[in-house]
Amino acid sequence: MSETKATRLERDRTDAGAEVATLTLAHPPLNLFDRAMLGALIADIAELSARPPRAVLLRAEGKVVSGGVDVHVFDGLTVEQGAELWQTLFAQIIHPLEALPCPVVFVAHGLTLTAAFEIALACDILLAAPKAKFGLVETVVGLTPSMGGPQRLAERAGSGRAREFVMTGDLYDAATMAEWGVVNAVHDDVDAAARQLTHRLADGPTKAHAATKRIIEAWRSGGVAHADSVTPEVSGALFGTDDLQGAVRSFLEVGPGKAGYAGR
Repeated sequence: MSETKATRLERDRTDAGAEVATLTLAHPPLNLFDRAMLGALIADIAELSARPPRAVLLRAEGKVVSGGVDVHVFDGLTVEQGAELWQTLFAQIIHPLEALPCPVVFVAHGLTLTAAFEIALACDILLAAPKAKFGLVETVVGLTPSMGGPQRLAERAGSGRAREFVMTGDLYDAATMAEWGVVNAVHDDVDAAARQLTHRLADGPTKAHAATKRIIEAWRSGGVAHADSVTPEVSGALFGTDDLQGAVRSFLEVGPGKAGYAGR
């Protein structure tokens, strides 16, 4: 019997015709990040990078989002192999996910541990159900989170809270994460809310969303001055897009909020 792929990548369209991709963790019973899951994610993100949609929804099926990393992945690694593992996961999962030229929404409906939470922190918007819980619990194997979780958590919640979160290895609920600014919003029907938001973003000015991501990335890497230095070129290029030109004409002719976008 052939092994079932650990993830599922599907593409569909909004009512207005914008392409949306949904990437689902589908590796029961706990969506553990073993070699199969990591390999499937790398392949899916490469496919999204090669042919970007206008928005991405990253979700999981099953009782939990993920129980974390399968510890067998770490067993027996040398210092050099450990460093190579993290370099690969940054290069093939975290960085290309952040670099996608479209909005990426992560939805957490339940327990979201270690690698899954680090991936969530690499997405643009994080939505959660009230019962969702989050943890970076690598201390149980003498490790620190190494797919970018501490630094991305510090960016959203502050360095003191990131230290607490990582060093205690405790679980934190969705309400706390929303209070800290890590979770954007908490919804009872979070799957429906996430799909609605993803479709709304997909129908929007995709080139402008990509420019927003580039400007914020410049701020992350070099502060306000660096972001200011790249904004004229990044934003100026939008004046050559069909979407901006059409939206400006629509605004002048029929007023705000009536423009449609094609992602060009």
